[in-house]
Amino acid sequence: MAYALLVLAAALVVVIFELIRSLGIYGNLRGNHILTCPENQQPAGVRVAAGKAAIASLAGKPHLQLSECTRWPEMAGCGQECLPQIEQSPKDCLVSILVNRWYEGKKCVYCHKPFGEIHWHDHPPALVDEHRKTLQWNEVPLENLEQTLATHWPVCWNCHVAESFRRLHPELVTDRLRH
Repeated sequence: MAYALLVLAAALVVVIFELIRSLGIYGNLRGNHILTCPENQQPAGVRVAAGKAAIASLAGKPHLQLSECTRWPEMAGCGQECLPQIEQSPKDCLVSILVNRWYEGKKCVYCHKPFGEIHWHDHPPALVDEHRKTLQWNEVPLENLEQTLATHWPVCWNCHVAESFRRLHPELVTDRLRH
């Protein structure tokens, strides 16, 4: 009886370990990634079928496959030769990490408030282009991320809302000089 409980406990530990490992794989692979398409050497935004990879990892090595790519549907039949870039370092090409790093040490171009920890679910920061038009990150095509990071400036949520209102409804805005 004690031997059976010991075997059952050991099996339970193995199952829990494998589930935790599988969840870690899922966490590392989920989200949008930016990588270089081997076919044209241009940036491409992709999503990995993270759930499938996590489940496959329970049976052995995770099998990566793309679920979305900004080059699809034109290139939907490609051999997905880009996947080794994600296999080598999934976090280095993860969009959320790249964008968070971009905000580190920066201040809003309007109010000069420094960016702290980014809360993407509540008042996410935005960007401003050379024409002083602010935009949110969901308006940036993934394949243009690198170019956007090089040509835009950081804007806090409050200033983004204010500047968007100013742009859309200039007749309702009164500028007052500061003393």
